Amino acid sequence: MALIEAKNLRYQYPSGTALSIRDVSLSIEKGEFVILTGPSGCGKTTLCRCLNGLIPHFYGGKLEGELKVAGLDVREHPIHELAQHVGFVFQNPENQLFALSVEKDVAFGLENLGLSREEMRRRVDWALRITGIEGLRERAPHELSGGQQQRVAIAGVLTMQPEVLVLDEPTSFLDPSTAEKIFEVIYELNKSIGITVILVEHRMDLASKYADHVIVMDKGRIVLDGTPKEIFTSEKADLLGVGIPRAVKLYQTLRKEGLLLKDVPVTSEEAAHLIREALLDD
Repeated sequence: MALIEAKNLRYQYPSGTALSIRDVSLSIEKGEFVILTGPSGCGKTTLCRCLNGLIPHFYGGKLEGELKVAGLDVREHPIHELAQHVGFVFQNPENQLFALSVEKDVAFGLENLGLSREEMRRRVDWALRITGIEGLRERAPHELSGGQQQRVAIAGVLTMQPEVLVLDEPTSFLDPSTAEKIFEVIYELNKSIGITVILVEHRMDLASKYADHVIVMDKGRIVLDGTPKEIFTSEKADLLGVGIPRAVKLYQTLRKEGLLLKDVPVTSEEAAHLIREALLDD
């Protein structure tokens, strides 16, 4: 059984005049690293809000169809219960950070669960260590860089030990180098502890190499759903303005020129290896 299963999901905000999500059906398995992308306003953030119960419990509106996360129907279970299964990291980390120190911020969610001090200490220490910010525990969040703040936000979510980590464009305020470091942290979490990742992202050149599943939305619908190589070589993806990685564009150009590679590269490293291999074969 899939960890996340949606069938014919439809949603309209209370003040909306049209559906924000239209007949969305998807299946995400445990441990997958999923990129969710598409044009601005296509419904990505709305879909993410459904996964942790913000829709319909906080935003209201009309949610139809089926959506189960970790076996729970999101309409029948409150946000605080779903939050133990789905962690949400927002676009701007400052929206999640408000305590006087990093350590207190990371511990905030656990205090609401009423855990023992020993268990809280164990989880906070683990989350700080796995996100690489142990040395920042006494610092004030507002003193940190954007990349450090995003790590604090991720650590705070991880203390809840969710099965799913949803990140809504978490690097949009970061430079490419810092963004890549955040992606590496997320990827390491995905591989080392098996957490399922759903990453809303536009910068495919940076993020695509970590994904094993890509979902493309347009006008509230899922229009493409498959592996990175399937999606990035689709003519439909190009028409929708999906940020095709440069390595894939190079592959397509070489193919037109008669140089056939054995596979579709997603990263520049893969492209270099496949080109060398093709030239040696010639």
